[in-house]
Amino acid sequence: MKKISGLLLVGCSALALAGCGADDISSPGAGSITINNGTSTPTPTPTPTPTSTTVVAADSCPTTGGVTLTNDGVISGPEGTWRVCTLPALIDQSSVLSKVDGVLYRLNGRVDVGCDGGFTAPTTAAPFTTTTASCNSKVLTADTNVTLTIDPGVIVYGENGSEPAWLAVNRGNKISATGTAAQPIVFTSVQNVQGSNDDSSQGQWGGVVLLGRGMVTDCNYGSTAAGTCERDTEGSVNKAVFGGSDNSYNAGTMKYVQIRYSGYVLSNGKELQSLTAEGVGSATTLDYFQSVNSSDDGAEFFGGKVQFKHYIAVNADDDSLDTDTGLQGFFQYVLLLQRDGGGDALMEIDSNGAETDTPRQVLTVANFTGVQPSVSSNNESNDQASVMIRGNSDVTYVNGIINTPNNECIRMNGSGTVPATLKAYSTVLSCNATKFLNTGTYASATPAADAFAAGTNNNTAFTSTLTSTFVNGTNESGVTAYADIKTISTYFDTVTYIGAVSGASDTWYTGWTCDNTTADFGSGESCTALPVT
Repeated sequence: MKKISGLLLVGCSALALAGCGADDISSPGAGSITINNGTSTPTPTPTPTPTSTTVVAADSCPTTGGVTLTNDGVISGPEGTWRVCTLPALIDQSSVLSKVDGVLYRLNGRVDVGCDGGFTAPTTAAPFTTTTASCNSKVLTADTNVTLTIDPGVIVYGENGSEPAWLAVNRGNKISATGTAAQPIVFTSVQNVQGSNDDSSQGQWGGVVLLGRGMVTDCNYGSTAAGTCERDTEGSVNKAVFGGSDNSYNAGTMKYVQIRYSGYVLSNGKELQSLTAEGVGSATTLDYFQSVNSSDDGAEFFGGKVQFKHYIAVNADDDSLDTDTGLQGFFQYVLLLQRDGGGDALMEIDSNGAETDTPRQVLTVANFTGVQPSVSSNNESNDQASVMIRGNSDVTYVNGIINTPNNECIRMNGSGTVPATLKAYSTVLSCNATKFLNTGTYASATPAADAFAAGTNNNTAFTSTLTSTFVNGTNESGVTAYADIKTISTYFDTVTYIGAVSGASDTWYTGWTCDNTTADFGSGESCTALPVT
């Protein structure tokens, strides 16, 4: 899957423009131009061979996938032309977005996958007998059990209209977005399609939201004491509710997926990011995922139980990994890569102010590499350090690397009756002279430094020798990995190295990702362009 960059933008977007502007040439021969050459007859020059584009728009939208698509014409970009097939606001039956040459799938505002089945699954007859435009008036008597399947190589783009474009996979429904290493699934923005993006572009559409029935805290409805806690998706005008009592809840699969240029402010302090997982459970498959240039977090996880391998966040403008409200989280092979001087923390870990609610958040991150280049400035922002831990959270780091030369590495903020805790094993820090910050009730204590001193094989004065930004060098390869990782979680693979990438021969991150100036994954495919096969 190779991208062709540098081609001229051809035509005008059929979605963005009713026609070409006065200064645009819509096609050769569309008008008549008279040139007065005087009395001499010029020597004819060879007729240039037209430059063909790589992609040619399909004649029509697929009609066999279940969902009824709207044919919204043709859109042009550097890679050629594409047929635009717009998804309905409500996907009310299991449907397939198939890979068809010259077809892009469009989110025009919020798109719901099924309707919300509630805190627990209803058990009687299914509600859908005719196509409906909205879930708002539905009183469900059963889960709608809609699965949206997205085939390898499919590109879905969001275009904000009167409301932001985002995909909401509601409780009682699933997504099956399973790409391959050769053909990842790409979610992106209309600007990316049109070829107008650069490495600083972000916040151009909403993102993907998975809603489940896992346990959450900080309730909008019910209470943790009664076991009835539910929450709203941050800032959503129409309710997108999550929460329940099932930490094994299956929201589907997202594997070999990129989400680019996402993030949207729904209301003050309430934002969407590339992936928002809310109350999803351990039966949900999350693997080989890349977040690119999210204007908020790389991904954010609210409650439930998440097991996630091969997570990459590049250029998140807030936190690269944000976890909240009672999450039971287990992550392995994690790359958190921020642009120089941009973004906030590599990780923000808290319980959103619900300091006494249970379950407490339990987060374990293994084999991770976090990099804030900080050549010209630090990335302190609101969290004040590369990692922020607070609020009813119990955190474990295993086989970790934090490389943030101009910033403090870890801030712990004491709050609540039983404040946050930290354990660390085979974790190395390259940060400024301060290294740790202690705030809140920890202001007169040193919990972060004490935690590292109590752990095994940690180094708080490590000299990083990372190559290619995130690949282990000589010093990293010399650190002994934690031998008993299976005692922490059987989900984890036993490895013999720290960090996310053991060395030059370890290439799990390449081929299915895209490249930018912050991180070159060797895929040969720029994030500012689209795959064409």
